[in-house]
Amino acid sequence: MSQTTDAATPAPGASLTHRQIMTILSGLLLGMFLAALDQMIVSSAMKTIADQLHGQTLQAWATTAYLITATITTPLYGKLSDIYGRKPMYLAAITLFLAGSLLSGIATSMYELAAFRAVQGLGAGGLMSLAFAIMADIISPRERSKYSAYFMAVFGSASVLGPVIGGVFAGLDTFLGITGWRWVFLVNVPIALLALFVVARVLNIPHQRVNHRIDFGGAIALTVGLVPLLIVAEQGREWGWASATSIAMYVIGVLGLLAFVWVENRMGDEALLPIRLFRNHTFALGNTINFVLGIGMFGGMVSIPLYLQIVKGVSPTTAGLMLLPMTFGIMSATAISGKITSSTGRYKIFPIIGAGLMSIALFLFSTIGTDTPNWLTMIYMFIMGAGLGQCMQTLLLAIQNDSEPRDMGVATASATFFRQIGGTVGTAVFLSILFSTVGGKIADGIKASLQTEAFKAALGQNPEFAKMLQGGGSGIDINNTEFLKGLDPVLAKPFLDGFSSAIDLVFMTGGIVMVAAFVLVWFLREKPLSTRSGLERVADAEAIAV
Repeated sequence: MSQTTDAATPAPGASLTHRQIMTILSGLLLGMFLAALDQMIVSSAMKTIADQLHGQTLQAWATTAYLITATITTPLYGKLSDIYGRKPMYLAAITLFLAGSLLSGIATSMYELAAFRAVQGLGAGGLMSLAFAIMADIISPRERSKYSAYFMAVFGSASVLGPVIGGVFAGLDTFLGITGWRWVFLVNVPIALLALFVVARVLNIPHQRVNHRIDFGGAIALTVGLVPLLIVAEQGREWGWASATSIAMYVIGVLGLLAFVWVENRMGDEALLPIRLFRNHTFALGNTINFVLGIGMFGGMVSIPLYLQIVKGVSPTTAGLMLLPMTFGIMSATAISGKITSSTGRYKIFPIIGAGLMSIALFLFSTIGTDTPNWLTMIYMFIMGAGLGQCMQTLLLAIQNDSEPRDMGVATASATFFRQIGGTVGTAVFLSILFSTVGGKIADGIKASLQTEAFKAALGQNPEFAKMLQGGGSGIDINNTEFLKGLDPVLAKPFLDGFSSAIDLVFMTGGIVMVAAFVLVWFLREKPLSTRSGLERVADAEAIAV
């Protein structure tokens, strides 16, 4: 077991002081901030980037490529970190993310950008999961919940700063002689360099190397299984869910997942995701809840900005700032539940309350309309955040608490992995619901509005728009809502009402999904929280063996 003389380095088997924990945490938070900020910046600037690279119809591939590599590498990082140690794998993740950011900043086409975003994703897959695994190494489950607020603060800061920074850079022609949108990626470079320096200096924790073979077969099978399914989740709405291409993706994906299960069963303990872990009640049920939570959570997260930007007509930057109540809800709920968990050792009640609050919030969101005041929507956001803040960290804590130290990396990564898969499914399903119903709702709204004198009068003042409405509005492309800006409010009303009604259906569906999560959480067994960190538990096991 390696050991350095750095002041921040714990002795093997010794508990860490608060100062040592905060020193190590500074490096982890930088890495997590890097990944969280990038997602928020890019999402708010992608439309502008696609325009600049003349690839508006290809922009989904840049998102899909990142998502695929980040999802697939998440369990791989967990397993490799159990074998080789957390520090080298965390440094590798930051380095890959840095390289991907640099390359994305010099992309000359959407195809290049998609390829370079895939490189970014290779690093992003380890930034989140490894940070939580390292926390499990150095902090006992009983104390760990107290530190979760720091991580939520990182997510909160990124959710506020990301859309603002992305909007600013996307709106600049040039900055320091470089095209404005390229800084959306290049801004990661100084942050990544700082993270590399800090992590290299402070992340010095003992590691006992585990001599295992690397499960290349499992990694390949998982790739074959997930890539087609992730692609069809992103592209299925455009291709058609029952098209020949989509069906081919389903078949390949299912065969790949079946091959993955077969390979993992043969590999035993050396598997990328050991099958024996699923025999653990907490691991199996906790990750099932994570999957369902991902569906409901991302369903809400993707729909709220759409409502604010399309129905309320605010800019992406303003929409990001209006999400502050949700961020505050997440941070405050995480902090309060963490303190209570640390002092009492009880935690099951929090995901129960959290899933319940998220269900209530989504059902409340399903009642909002075109004329709903923003202050009421923001109250619903706070409720959503308060629920989310009690679910994410507590479920991870339960899984880590019931996992052996040798499996901590893969167990931690699994929580992120299943939540990401759920999020991908949720986003695909909810956007499909939205765009498959919004056309009909708008058509019904236009038909009703044509019976009113005010709409007829406004239409007479706008002959070009009247021409677009001929044939039931077939001349209007709802994939681009820019035409709503500056349009007479009377003429825009049926479109805004149609989008609002379709988004309400998405929220209602998300609420039903979260009810399922609420029911599942009741079956989670609450096991006493350990007062020993991962490093201490390893030392205890070694002492017994001797």
